This record gives sequence, structure tokens and C-alpha cells, in this order.
Amino acid sequence: MSKSLKVALVSVAMVAGLGLLHVWLNVGFKNLGLGRAAETNKFRVGFLPVTCHLTCPVTDWINVNMAGKGFYEPVRFSGWPELKEAHLSGQTPATFILAPMAMALRQQGVPIKIVYLGHRDGTAIMVHKDSAIYSLRELKGKRVAVPNRFSNQYLIFYKGLRDVGMSIRDVEIVEMPPPDMPAALYAKAVDAITSGEPFMGQTELDGYGRVLYQAKDLWPNFISCVLAVSERTINEHPEWVQQLVDGIARSGKWLEAGMDHRMAAAEAVSKNYYNQNPRLLRFVLSKPPDRVTYSNLSLARKDFEEIERLAREAGILKGPLAFEEYADPRFSEKTHGAQPYDWEARK
Repeated sequence: MSKSLKVALVSVAMVAGLGLLHVWLNVGFKNLGLGRAAETNKFRVGFLPVTCHLTCPVTDWINVNMAGKGFYEPVRFSGWPELKEAHLSGQTPATFILAPMAMALRQQGVPIKIVYLGHRDGTAIMVHKDSAIYSLRELKGKRVAVPNRFSNQYLIFYKGLRDVGMSIRDVEIVEMPPPDMPAALYAKAVDAITSGEPFMGQTELDGYGRVLYQAKDLWPNFISCVLAVSERTINEHPEWVQQLVDGIARSGKWLEAGMDHRMAAAEAVSKNYYNQNPRLLRFVLSKPPDRVTYSNLSLARKDFEEIERLAREAGILKGPLAFEEYADPRFSEKTHGAQPYDWEARK
């Protein structure tokens, strides 16, 4: 072997080693889906550290404590682009995702189906506590941060402004990752922000944010995120999908069974899944108790038809999209009568 070839091979090995070290130190193999799932061949479920996706880690946490192991691998991501790309690449056969985004992907030919909801409500529109803004009309000409144009938070403004005779063009929409929104509001770089919790609650908890509207004030039974699964997984392993949907239904009812359950989940999920301070999740899950709800998560055609109609009006969808094209309600229908997990967290 020539000296130059040896040097090249050593250099490649060093670069690869440094890359693996970076992943291990800064991301963690588990969060890339290379931990338990690779060892046990469990299928992976993508989620973000937001309350829209809380039932994903809660279901795993309960099953690990009840049975000594979970039946799927929850994979945490830091933002919507990474979450979406992981699903498109096949890394996560199931994923929690924005409802309009799932519809748009389906319309673009991605073989994906919505099978269940993440939660209801759980979104607020926040302004700075010193702001003179107290209505949607007073947002005219103001800068408003939303997660992206495929989010229902964007549709909240579209619908809310339309309902008071205004247009989405009357505000300046800024797309921003939800974790960056509290700092932007604090610095008054934007006039209003909206995303899933707990980031809106963070501004209120830290004393500089004020609720302008709760999602349910503008859109009763608001749906932000959904659980979507690849059609290949649905066709080849429907039992996996049903077990996951059943688990989420049961953990959602477990969360609704008492504030002690919510506080136990806030503590465990914040530390072991979200990498957040538990005080934030405790606040969002209790102030007020119905800020985020995890019951009634079955797919309702009328709710999605409203989202589809608004998404077409707002230009998110390029044409009509039938409910059957993007949703598979068979799994959620089997959760009717589901009971909460019979388990109490250790105190």
C-alpha cells in the first residue's frame, strides 16, 4: 500500500470518527433512531418535544414501566423539516405531523395516511404583555410568527381574519421555528406568535407573554397535529398501527383521568424525552387544566373537511382532496370504548 493511500485512509477514518463523536455528544444515537429500535427491530415513531405529541412519549413511558419495555421506538426531532424528511426517507414509518402538511404531502403523491389525532386545542396566540393589541383587527400591519405555512396555526389566522372581514395579507406572516418564538416575542421582534405548546406557555410563565386568543376561541375543536403512517406499514403491519393507536388512545385517557397523572407525566417526559425543565410542562398541563386535551382523538370527517377547505382557500392545497385519500379511520374506530391504562406512577 502506498504512503499516500495510507494517509488518505487514515484521514477518512479520522473524519468518520469525529462525525460519530459529534452525533453521540450533540444528538445522541437514540434520537436518530439508532438506539433501541435498531437493537430490537421496533418500528420508529417521530415526534417533537411539544404537547401536540405528548401521547407518543407517554405511551412509551407507561408501557416501559408496566411491561419493562415499550413496543415502539419514539424518536425525538428538533423541528418540522427534520421530522418530515425522516418520514419521507423511511426512517420513521409513523410520525406526528401537522395536519395540513400531511394533506399536502398526500396530494403531492407521498403514500401517507392520517390514522389518529395528537390532541385538541393546545394552541394560543400570544402578544407581549405590554402590547396594545387586544383583538385580531389590531394585528393589521403587524408581524405574526407561525411555524410554517403548512401549519394549522397559519390557518387560525387565515380563518380568524376572514371571520372579522380581514385578509391574511393584512398581516405580515413570518415563518419561525416554535422554540425561537418566545425569544422573538420577548425582544419584540414580532408582534404576535402562535404554535403548539409548551412554547406559548413559556412566555406566560416567564412573565412577558399575554394570551390574545386560545385556539378554541377562534376554532372550536381545533386540531393541530395528527399521527400519520406510511401506507406500506399500514398494508404490511396493520397490527403495529392498531397497537400504536390503541396505546395513544389509552394514554390520552390516562392523562385526562386526573391532575396527578398529568403532573407525573410532565416530570417523566420532560426529563427523559423532551430534555426540558419540568416546570414548563407542569404549567402548560395545568393552567388551565383544559388548555390541552387528550380525549376525543378519533378521526372526524367534518373536522378534516373544514381543514381541507380552508387549506384550499389559503393555497396550501392545490385542489380538492377527499377524506379517503389522506385518512384511514379504521384504526381510530376500534378505540371507541378504550379504557385508560390501569397504572399509577410512583411518587
